[in-house]
Amino acid sequence: METAKRTIRIAAIGDLHVRETDRGKWKDYFSVINKEADILVIAGDITDTGDEDEAALFVEELKGSSIPLVGVLGNHDYEKGRHKIIKEVLQQANMQVLDGESTVIAGIGFAGIKGFGGGFGPRMLSRFGEDMMKSFVQEAVDEGLKLERALSRLGQHRGEIPKIAIMHYAPIPETVEGEPLEIYPFLGSSRLLEPLQRTKVEAVFHGHAHMGKYEGQTPDGTKVWNVSLPILARLGKSVPFHLMEVEAIPEEPAGAPIK
Repeated sequence: METAKRTIRIAAIGDLHVRETDRGKWKDYFSVINKEADILVIAGDITDTGDEDEAALFVEELKGSSIPLVGVLGNHDYEKGRHKIIKEVLQQANMQVLDGESTVIAGIGFAGIKGFGGGFGPRMLSRFGEDMMKSFVQEAVDEGLKLERALSRLGQHRGEIPKIAIMHYAPIPETVEGEPLEIYPFLGSSRLLEPLQRTKVEAVFHGHAHMGKYEGQTPDGTKVWNVSLPILARLGKSVPFHLMEVEAIPEEPAGAPIK
């Protein structure tokens, strides 16, 4: 007898930029998400200055939320070089922080990376010239490879499962449109798109581009959502977050990351 699928509701947000002065600001926000979604995805920049005290406040504001939490770190979370400590703090709230890993929650596979810049399409930076330029480009190459491996591991899961890609930087230029052209190379890279072209995913969530566009798609039609909180706030919702529904065969509510 075939196991029945059910609709899983995924909420996605990014760029919260939580500050130490935000105490009490987020409790009602997360309470609404907890009621309307089955899983919460966060696309980076949880903290404002990369301080673990900001991450601890985020964890405190989350208390009372019972849904699984999965996401990635963003560039702000790396600002002080304390990202490993921030990750440990977030794990105390049972958030699965993915950095080239995969996890399966409620029958849905999630693959996550931070990503990096480098530009898009034919104007994408190449690995040529000074060592510092090569290092910049190599970072995006490495992030793309990490996403490739994470998605590949989900492909080894028993049975076919829907897959979601999470990143902070954008994989396509469409969702950064509205930002100054001069900073496009620092908002994302087409090197993050390449793994998505080789593996079928239900959707891609990213943040980072506060003045970009809410919605775009890859050349093969996969939906890409810029869930940066400033973007979501412009949509006019009283409680801004992206909500999508995915049909899946539920498993345990949360699983350990697949290394």
